[in-house]
Amino acid sequence: MAKLHFDYIIIGAGAAGLMLADAMGKDSFFKDKSILLLDKDAKNINDRTWCFWEKGAGEFESLIHKKWNHILFRSSEFFKRFTIAPYTYKMVRGIDFYQEYLKRIKGYTNINFKQEKVVRIDEDEKQVTLTTSQKTYTADFIFNSMFSFDMAIHQKKYPVLQQHFIGWIVKTEKPIFDIDQATYMDFSVPQKDNTRFMYVLPFTKDTALVEYTLFSENLLPKKEYEEAIESYLKNQLGCSEYELLETEKGSIPMTSYDFKEHNTKRVRQIGTADGWAKPSTGYTFMSTSKKIPKLVAYIKTDKPLKEFNIKNRFWLYDLLFLDVLHKNNGKGHQIFQKLFKRRKPQLIFKFLDEQTNILEDVYYIAGCPKLPFIKALLKRIF
Repeated sequence: MAKLHFDYIIIGAGAAGLMLADAMGKDSFFKDKSILLLDKDAKNINDRTWCFWEKGAGEFESLIHKKWNHILFRSSEFFKRFTIAPYTYKMVRGIDFYQEYLKRIKGYTNINFKQEKVVRIDEDEKQVTLTTSQKTYTADFIFNSMFSFDMAIHQKKYPVLQQHFIGWIVKTEKPIFDIDQATYMDFSVPQKDNTRFMYVLPFTKDTALVEYTLFSENLLPKKEYEEAIESYLKNQLGCSEYELLETEKGSIPMTSYDFKEHNTKRVRQIGTADGWAKPSTGYTFMSTSKKIPKLVAYIKTDKPLKEFNIKNRFWLYDLLFLDVLHKNNGKGHQIFQKLFKRRKPQLIFKFLDEQTNILEDVYYIAGCPKLPFIKALLKRIF
């Protein structure tokens, strides 16, 4: 097999890989650098959706499929529709993102996108050798977004939960949805000793994504997710007649495990493979978009890739939250219930965006049940 050399190889054309390739493509610093983007898939199907909240119009505005100005929170004891201004809750479809970013990348003469499956990565002092199902490449540096739970579950110091879900896009016989309201969390479903909720994103009055989501350690049989969605449509939404248009499923890691042991001088994990999914929520898209500029700026310094660090105080907050959920997973709904009862969603969004100051942090944390978090903190200290 003929070897081909690149300055940089990016593995994975998901959110992290495409954002990084685009950032490098439009930066004059990299104009003389050769870049290869690899993915085993053609990225021509709508395999996921990303949601986030944002003030005003942002850099992804042209890709927004739907936005909502209100969110609904529901539990067995609390129910409220919130206005979230100045924030808007927004959704980007995977297919729209892929098409736009692959079109951009096609316009960069120094970037090649190839559909090949990565088989092996070998590193020596001078370069990295990457073997795919079709060719062998060499590179000065590799950015790898391929994630496996094996990367995190080999250790016991940090809990590893999953945000796992199956979602149905349904068209109902009657108009039953409020098109300006996203159901952010509905904990009225049976918890079964887990943290379980429904998530509903209406597109029209009779079409919506209805998703059954868990924050827990283990996946469920497919049938259990589907039965929960069917029951919710019938019993909570009063809908027994509907057409199933699309399905989606996924599992996002929720862990404060530090992935740095997988980074080397020439190979850097990115995206979910480097813990860029917000540990306490699983939200990944905007978290990734904020980290990419920092990574690009760091690449220009020519320092070892493994030394790039983005950890801050919110890492500790996330760790304590996951410690609590890991120990008492069935009580997760109580944490969210108290939080939404006591604090405005604007503060919750600001905190989860890691934009709050210390005083706001303290006020936010005081809205949570105190005893479980104090116990988790003491256990970490001692």
